[in-house]
Amino acid sequence: MIYGAVKVSIGGPLKLAFRPWVEGLENIPAEGPAILASNHLSFSDSFFLPAVLDRKVTFIAKAEYFTSPGVKGKLTAAFFKGVGQLPVDRSGGRGAGEAAIQSGIKVLERGELFGIYPEGTRSPDGRLYRGKPGGLARVALASGAPVIPVAMIDTEKIQPPGKVVPKLMRPGIRIGKPLDFTRYQGMEGDRFILRSVTDEVMYEIMKLSGQEYVDIYATAAKRQIAEAAKASSTAEG
Repeated sequence: MIYGAVKVSIGGPLKLAFRPWVEGLENIPAEGPAILASNHLSFSDSFFLPAVLDRKVTFIAKAEYFTSPGVKGKLTAAFFKGVGQLPVDRSGGRGAGEAAIQSGIKVLERGELFGIYPEGTRSPDGRLYRGKPGGLARVALASGAPVIPVAMIDTEKIQPPGKVVPKLMRPGIRIGKPLDFTRYQGMEGDRFILRSVTDEVMYEIMKLSGQEYVDIYATAAKRQIAEAAKASSTAEG
């Protein structure tokens, strides 16, 4: 009920203002569990994708979205709580990751849609980075649910990191055909299988998005960018 109210109050105006275009909606099943695996370009990704879907989708969201201070922080927390998103403390190590995986499996066991960003964080430069195998692949193999690749298009131009007021322009969403990994069920303890499943999904996302692929984790890329900026600042000083 809360999800429906939030979807109408936020999703409706969002679609009216930004007019997102969508391809492949027919690939979202009318019922039953499915995993939506998306690239991650902007904070607004978690708003636009649910806005264009008839069904509820539950995403894993970083805990900071629920605890940030100020008016923006409170509004953000209210939105994520209202649409049933799952807070995950990414600083908590393996225990936090395991809790996220189990939460995702429970969503799928209820026959619902579970959304996940395999890159683990937003792209720092608009390119597509290597997917982390611990979450997506383990949830897919443990649940047997199909994985539907999703590509968000141009959302980083609407609301780049650090920008509060979004730019009015049309984002795009491409939804690919479901991928079946049931042939690997029971093998979620095999790291090579987890890597293979993740890479297959990332390849499909790359084809849908048209992004340049970078075979390192986005978290590592962010560290490199920060270190380069620090070194540049030191050199100038």
